Amino acid sequence: MQSYRFNRMELAGSMGDLGALLPLAIGMVMVNGLDPVGLFVSVGLLYVAGGLYFHVPIAVQPMKVVSAYAIATAATQTQITASGLLLAAMLLFFGITGLVDVISRAIPKAVIRGVQLSTGALLMGKGMGFITGTSAFQAAEGAAEPYLAIQALGPVPVGILIGVILSAATLLLLNNEKYPAALVVVAAGAASGLLLGAYSGLTNISPGLHLPDFLPFGFPAGIDFTWAFLALALPQIPMTLGNAVIANRDLSFEYFGDESRRVTDRALCICMGLANIVAALLGGMPICHGAGGLAAHYRFGARTGGSNLIIGSIFLMLAFVCGSGIVYVMHVMPLAALGVLLIFAGVQLGLAIMDLREREELFVALCMVGVTLGANLAWAFGVGLFLAYVIRRGRVSV
Repeated sequence: MQSYRFNRMELAGSMGDLGALLPLAIGMVMVNGLDPVGLFVSVGLLYVAGGLYFHVPIAVQPMKVVSAYAIATAATQTQITASGLLLAAMLLFFGITGLVDVISRAIPKAVIRGVQLSTGALLMGKGMGFITGTSAFQAAEGAAEPYLAIQALGPVPVGILIGVILSAATLLLLNNEKYPAALVVVAAGAASGLLLGAYSGLTNISPGLHLPDFLPFGFPAGIDFTWAFLALALPQIPMTLGNAVIANRDLSFEYFGDESRRVTDRALCICMGLANIVAALLGGMPICHGAGGLAAHYRFGARTGGSNLIIGSIFLMLAFVCGSGIVYVMHVMPLAALGVLLIFAGVQLGLAIMDLREREELFVALCMVGVTLGANLAWAFGVGLFLAYVIRRGRVSV
């Protein structure tokens, strides 16, 4: 199998995870004041580095716990920088010492599948929220499609109209290699955004060569590290180890077999650790790999590391050329179009549960979904481990 292909399917697959990346990235720029150049340069660099090292598709996403809580609390730039450095140190420790391998061997298969199914459910729910205009991001912006000049066509909200049309197109084109579904969604979404008024911000772009600054917000103080450790980094670690490392490695092997031999738990930890040092120094957000993102890339056609090089190069080019104006470029894509990508990525990830045969394993995985929807994935990870242990000891019969 070729390690790198550059064709329309790889291009389509490379864009499959935009729904998970863009809303949180834009939110952290607008609410928390992160540097858009540093943020998207660090994302682009990790995409390229991941493709060059792993040779198979690998996702790049915001760390969900950090980004969601940082946006909700309007955390400062130095607090977010501190969280990135702390997470980098912890991930490097897990990877270099091999402790992550010990943790991985202790995780039952049912818990891994539960993480994947729970993440899939979250993606589908988030996608529906973007289409119906009910997500937290849209509520904070005060509009279902905050960057469009037109919010409804007659009695029908424009987001629902876009979502229904693009969902139908995706179903029809899901396995079409001539007109890949993700390319159609992105192209049609951008076209609808421009037609409905999202072009106004593009006049603020000043093309040129824009390089990221080094530590644009200064080095965090001690109080920043204390707050970031307790509020951001510590709650993020269980989700990162469960979803971005163990579940991600497992899914990569399921999709690519021996081609994914470099995608090990230790390699993922070290890669994310180094990436978060770079992101923190450039004023970006904490970033990770993720099983949901991998499912998105795979569902829409990515099969080689070429998809990483494509999307990474696109982000780097836009950041270097457009500077902070890259945010206005991202505004062109309606949130409903991103929601469509999320829904189909969530379905693809949820299908990983199909190899569970035992009633007890399904019980654990489904309980984890319930805990995830009621609380969060970190809690679900802990509950899943507890249930799997109790069932294994024969203390509960389901």
